[in-house]
Amino acid sequence: MQKVKLLDLGLKDYKETWNYQEELFKGVVDIKINNRKNNVTTQTPNYLLFVEHPHVYTLGKSGDLCNLLLDETQLKAKGATFYKINRGGDITYHGPGQLVGYPILDLDNFFTDIHKYLRFLEEVIIKTLEEYGIKSERSEGETGVWLDVGTPFARKICALGVRASRWVTMHGFALNVNTNLGYFDNIIPCGIKGKAVTSLEVELNRKVPLEEVKEKIMRNFETLFEVEFVDENIG
Repeated sequence: MQKVKLLDLGLKDYKETWNYQEELFKGVVDIKINNRKNNVTTQTPNYLLFVEHPHVYTLGKSGDLCNLLLDETQLKAKGATFYKINRGGDITYHGPGQLVGYPILDLDNFFTDIHKYLRFLEEVIIKTLEEYGIKSERSEGETGVWLDVGTPFARKICALGVRASRWVTMHGFALNVNTNLGYFDNIIPCGIKGKAVTSLEVELNRKVPLEEVKEKIMRNFETLFEVEFVDENIG
């Protein structure tokens, strides 16, 4: 059974977290390169980072800047930052009350299929929401986790965007738990017009403890990916 190092970063700046992800990602890739070059089999580590970010908008490499509806002055007024980044997908928002998960996995330890990997991440969230009595699903052609797909009330509760190189992943999922959804009004989320966003708080009409959601996500992640978490909390 594969081990996954769990790192809970708490509330952390987006750029700092991105740099940290890149550092861990590079470490795994370097081991793989060395293994191949020297014909050795050093085990590569796997990680899952949990984090909340201060208000930030991020645009994926295939995204359209027109989907950000704020200029620089308006961003500052909202107390938000903006970054163009190297994941797939379009624009999204991260902020307090949203649980972000960044798995840095060597898919050679699991399966070398990026589409299967995305479906597994979605399934982790779907199973977690089931535990709250919320029926969620995939929306064809629209990565992420949705409610009431195919109806006028379709709304997204979790965004996904990943990058993979040499079968090592980074970036991940963002689940709206107690998120201020007003910040989504400043973008066309994921470039999809006319679709609403929602959160656990809105759907359940109550605040939901982030720690409780983390525990459920970890348990479902362990089951689906057949892993065991090793807590390396660095605060």
